[in-house]
Amino acid sequence: MSLSMSTVATQSFLQTLGALSKILDKAAAHCAAKKIDQAVLLQTRLIPDMFPFVKQVQITCDFAKNTLGRLTGEPPKFSDDEKSLDDLKARIAKTIDYVKGFKDAEVDGTSEKDVTFPIGPQQTMTLKGWQYVVGFALPNFYFHATTAYDILREMGVEIGKRDFLGRT
Repeated sequence: MSLSMSTVATQSFLQTLGALSKILDKAAAHCAAKKIDQAVLLQTRLIPDMFPFVKQVQITCDFAKNTLGRLTGEPPKFSDDEKSLDDLKARIAKTIDYVKGFKDAEVDGTSEKDVTFPIGPQQTMTLKGWQYVVGFALPNFYFHATTAYDILREMGVEIGKRDFLGRT
């Protein structure tokens, strides 16, 4: 059996976004139990030159929606105005709904499509669809999802590998 573009991208996004949503539930319970202001958690960084937790989740969502949007047309824009874990859960749910809205055939036909995307404030890169998904979008998606997970671990939220994989 060969893997299709839709299987690689869509299923990866849905599994990890679903797991991230459940992890946010554990983060909310942790904040309540330890009397931690969610605003503090949202602004926590692993180190000063990395994005805070809230931005890590936003970017994770953006890679899912932007990847499929760029493969098939134009991605929607989401405002980055989340101020609570519930707001982030709503963003994840909106992203999941968007990802689920694609038919496999829409994504599968894009492996050889030229995809141009920003790689900085004034730079773009163009890759074939399969190169974009496998070599750029998925690594970035997982990097930001993992960094969000790591920030929560650093804050003492009791989550493990099974949570990240969506197996709990």
